[in-house]
Amino acid sequence: MDLGLKGKVALVTGAGSQIGYGKGIVMTLAKEGCDIVAADIDLAGAEQTAAEVRALGCKAMAVKADVSSSAEVNDMVKAALAEFGRIDILVNNAGMANPPKPFVETTGADWDREIDINLKGMLNCTKVVLEQMISRKSGKIISIASTVAKTGGAMMSIYGAAKGGVSIFTKGLAAEVAALGINVNCIAPGPGNTGFTSLAPPGFLDKIVATIPAQRYTTPQDIGNAVAFLASDVSGDIVGQTLSVDGGMTMY
Repeated sequence: MDLGLKGKVALVTGAGSQIGYGKGIVMTLAKEGCDIVAADIDLAGAEQTAAEVRALGCKAMAVKADVSSSAEVNDMVKAALAEFGRIDILVNNAGMANPPKPFVETTGADWDREIDINLKGMLNCTKVVLEQMISRKSGKIISIASTVAKTGGAMMSIYGAAKGGVSIFTKGLAAEVAALGINVNCIAPGPGNTGFTSLAPPGFLDKIVATIPAQRYTTPQDIGNAVAFLASDVSGDIVGQTLSVDGGMTMY
């Protein structure tokens, strides 16, 4: 199926890790013909991702940005618009997680870091990109949440709260802008063998995966496929949803 994404411009945050969901999202969109803005706090990683996009024959630029900083996000979007003139697709993928630990052992600094990057960072990016989408009456916004946004997660309560905020914000914004030609959705990935895995105690995620019907980790390609679908007009009647891509870990 031709998703009709050729020539679209996609800004993907958190695109620097070479084993993360962001890289999978970028490469899938590039294979569908999208030009890419690869953004990450790790500029070297973003440059590596952008280089692989160019090798596929698409245009790409790398931008350094800490999404929790509104000033850096503004600069990121200005650079993208200067290069490409528009942003058709925004993928709010940048995120982080503290090592799992009981809530009573967490600190205010822990809370701030997870909420600032996972929730406030998504708000910062969405607000600035949305302004030019509204002016063009066209756009796709896809944010990456987590299964714990739906289920909660022991030892991950603050991360779950931040990602739950991403999911419920998606619903509110989708209702606000759908009539303006802007489609907003969210994806809740299952556990992946990404950089987050190294933060967990040995065996922590393996025990979770063993309870999943598909009995496997979610891969960057799984998430890339879901993003490409939601970024296309094929999914035009899907509005304000949080799509679980988790091997059956959640079935609602």
